[in-house]
Amino acid sequence: MKNRPNILIFMTDQQNAATINPDHIAKTPNIDKFLKKAVHFTESYCPAPHCCPSRATFFTGLYPSQHGVWNNVEIDNALSRGVYDSIVMFPEELQKAGYNTYFSGKWHVSAYEGPLDRGFDVVLREYISNYGRILKENLPKANDWEHVYSGKVKIDGENEPKDFGRIIKEGYPTYYQFGSDENPFGDTDSVNLACEVIENYNNSQPFFMYVGATGPHDPYCPPQEFIDMYNVNDIHLPESFYDEMEDKPELYRRTKERFDLTEEEHIESLRHYLAFCSYEDHLFGKLLDAVNKKGIADNTIIIYLTDHGDYLGAHGLWAKGLPCFREAYNICAAIGGADINGGICNDELVSLADFAPTIMELAGVKSEVNYLGRSLVPFLYNEKAENWRTEMYTQTNGNELYGIQRAVWNKKWKYVYNGFAYDELYDLENDPLELKNLINEKSLQPVIKDMCKKIWAFSKGTKDNCTCPYIMVSLVPYGPGIILEK
Repeated sequence: MKNRPNILIFMTDQQNAATINPDHIAKTPNIDKFLKKAVHFTESYCPAPHCCPSRATFFTGLYPSQHGVWNNVEIDNALSRGVYDSIVMFPEELQKAGYNTYFSGKWHVSAYEGPLDRGFDVVLREYISNYGRILKENLPKANDWEHVYSGKVKIDGENEPKDFGRIIKEGYPTYYQFGSDENPFGDTDSVNLACEVIENYNNSQPFFMYVGATGPHDPYCPPQEFIDMYNVNDIHLPESFYDEMEDKPELYRRTKERFDLTEEEHIESLRHYLAFCSYEDHLFGKLLDAVNKKGIADNTIIIYLTDHGDYLGAHGLWAKGLPCFREAYNICAAIGGADINGGICNDELVSLADFAPTIMELAGVKSEVNYLGRSLVPFLYNEKAENWRTEMYTQTNGNELYGIQRAVWNKKWKYVYNGFAYDELYDLENDPLELKNLINEKSLQPVIKDMCKKIWAFSKGTKDNCTCPYIMVSLVPYGPGIILEK
């Protein structure tokens, strides 16, 4: 590239990573076309299976223990509501380097600050989640009592009629797992406004544009025309759907029971979710068309991402949460455009934290941040990245329903420490669907110790303070001190 490139990000919300694979049943013609000229990172993962900590990781290149966002920030019982005071987000540095910066769609990073506070010149539209921005004050929050449990919304009572797709639980708001909406979450508006900027852009300086969709987040309500693209008879539930999870934490089983649906309703949920992905693909296509029609494709880097995944029926679960399965953490990730060598599937372990240093290098801007993530640029130009990671780590303390959990995995083993239940160990080579928990196999204690040692070494490097030695909370099989052993 002769000039500094324009950079366009399209980030969906809660999209199962497999849905953009070429052999998947999801109909995504625009993504399929894009991937022929992009590098598709199939083993990309978020650090936590929730919007805010993952989005904070994207914008900072750091893990939750480093940036300070552990949960969704605008809920009443949030334990963290914004990033630490010293944190710099990469759009701020792009802005200082002369990029014209645009934001449209979902933010969901801080309850105290918005995109204008963090490096964006223009906010075209912001989708506000939960209860929106708040003042930075140490006061109790009880919005649910006022806005949900005060007669303002329908609450399920006794003997409610069981409509198709409805999940009933007495005393909670009425909820339908799926439906239809011609402009869900206003995603069409977010994309159309972004397209207008691209079509009319005549500035000599490059632009950085972030477009954040809120689909295919639950409830799964895409426009009807996309639902009609799928025949329910062609849709099948995943193999792990029938996992009874008797060898897994009780919370996992209790969460599964919350999705009190018939098998027909589960299949219809999948149909609506796939349709939602097709709708987001349609919106992504609008952005691609805008770039091409403007004649700037040769100097525009385009990145397709999601913040976290969706179980999509795996183990009988939907949405995302503490059940630490691949589907919640594996994310869509592809980089293309400009002079990138595309049509490549890369299966190296990639973190959402890698995209901040990658974007900075592509923009030719030297960052002052000591990123945890590493630049993916070598992979974009068929170069080798030296000493690339061989393990992936998670950091979550739960969300709304709290529970400390840390996990580490490589190509062979996956170990999950659960502070709220017994742990998990999976042989990923022989059990990629994570069906059999081997944590009680005595012969595998050396594996568990080794994985604990890896977690503690990573925790030390990221200043993760999940280290209290008090007798009531020191539940990890092997404590932090094992990293001192020679």
